[in-house]
Amino acid sequence: MIIVSGTSSRHIASMTQHLVERLKAAGFESPHVEGLPQADWVLVDAGDAVVHLFRPEVRNFYNLEKLWSVAAPVDEPTTESTPRRRTKRSPAATVRA
Repeated sequence: MIIVSGTSSRHIASMTQHLVERLKAAGFESPHVEGLPQADWVLVDAGDAVVHLFRPEVRNFYNLEKLWSVAAPVDEPTTESTPRRRTKRSPAATVRA
């Protein structure tokens, strides 16, 4: 996944057209393009690579970098049972009748 920012919708559209031309010249058959009419967020699917082209404010809003970032590992709970804590019994509970 490749994430790119452009300065305007026109810039995004121009970069997309250039990218598609270069992909075709490199032997990719027909990359799939979505979002080109508005050019706020354009996705180019080239098979093994997906390219997202954003205007800066749209990129900040969706924040794909955070969505796809690697999270810190979470400790798995162990299968061993944890020892139970002994509780103090109240004096009334220890009185035998």
